Amino acid sequence: MKSTLFLFLLFASTSAFSQCHLGVFAGGSNYIGDLNDKPFKRTKPAVGLSLNYDVSDRFTLRSGLTIAGLEGGDQYSGSTFLKQNRNLSFKSSITELSLIGELTVFNLNNINWSPYVFGGIAFFHFNPYVKDSGQKIFLRPLSTEGQGLSSWPVNTYSLNQLGIPFGGGVKFNLSEDIRLGVEVGMRRLFTDYLDDVSTSYPDAAELLAAKGPKAVELSYRGNQVPGETAGYPDVGFASKGAERGNPKTKDWYYFTGVHLTFRIGGGYGKTFASGRKRNYGCPSVPL
Repeated sequence: MKSTLFLFLLFASTSAFSQCHLGVFAGGSNYIGDLNDKPFKRTKPAVGLSLNYDVSDRFTLRSGLTIAGLEGGDQYSGSTFLKQNRNLSFKSSITELSLIGELTVFNLNNINWSPYVFGGIAFFHFNPYVKDSGQKIFLRPLSTEGQGLSSWPVNTYSLNQLGIPFGGGVKFNLSEDIRLGVEVGMRRLFTDYLDDVSTSYPDAAELLAAKGPKAVELSYRGNQVPGETAGYPDVGFASKGAERGNPKTKDWYYFTGVHLTFRIGGGYGKTFASGRKRNYGCPSVPL
C-alpha cells in the first residue's frame, strides 16, 4: 500500500509537461486452476481505480488498485474422473495493487482509436474460503493438504503473492479529455494455492488430531457424491497421497472490462484564439 501511495504522489508532482489521467475500471473477474479449466466460468464483479501517466504519445505508466471476487468448483466444470470424485470448491476476494506499462499502436492525439497492449507487475492478497451452513470458513488455517503438519512435506502458503499482469484491448477517444479502453488482462501467478488445491490428500488421522473434524470434512468431499472408487471412498477419507490437485501448473486469474480515464490537472496546452490556454497536464509542483 505504501508503494502505491508513493507512486501516486510521484505522478502528481511531475513537471508541468506531463500528462495525467484518473481512471476507473469495471468488469468481471475469473479464475483458472485446479477447480476450473474453462474460460469465463463463474464470473464475479471487479472494480478498480487507476492513475495514468503519459510518458510519451504512445506509452503510459498505469498504477492501479483493483478489488474483485473469484469462484471455482468441480460441480461447475467437472468432467474428468478426478473432478467428478473430488467435489471441491472455493471462493475468494482479491485485492490487487499493480504497476504496468501500456503501449498503444497508434498515437491517440492524432486518431480516435487504437489497439493497445500492457504488461507489468502486481501484488495481491487472497484468502480462499467455502460457505458451510451459511458460515464463511477460511481454508488456509485448516491445512486441507497437510500444510505445516510435522510428517507432511508441504509448507503453508502465503496469502500475499506477486503476479505478472499482461493483456490488451482497444482504446477510444470519447472527447478531448476522456478515453475508454475495452480490455482483457491476464495474471500469471507464482502460487498454485489460489483455490487451496495443489497436491495430494494428507493422513486423515493426523489432520484430525492437528486441525479438528472440520479440516477433515473440507479436505475430502468426495464422500458427498456417489460412485465409490479405490482411493476416493463414499465413506471415510481419501487414501493418503491420493491426487487432490496438480502442482505442476500454477493458478491464474484475469479481468475483463472497461477502463475509463479522465485527463486531470494543469500544465501545457494549446492557446485558443481568445488567448486562453487549455490546461492538459498533471498538477505541477515547483522544484
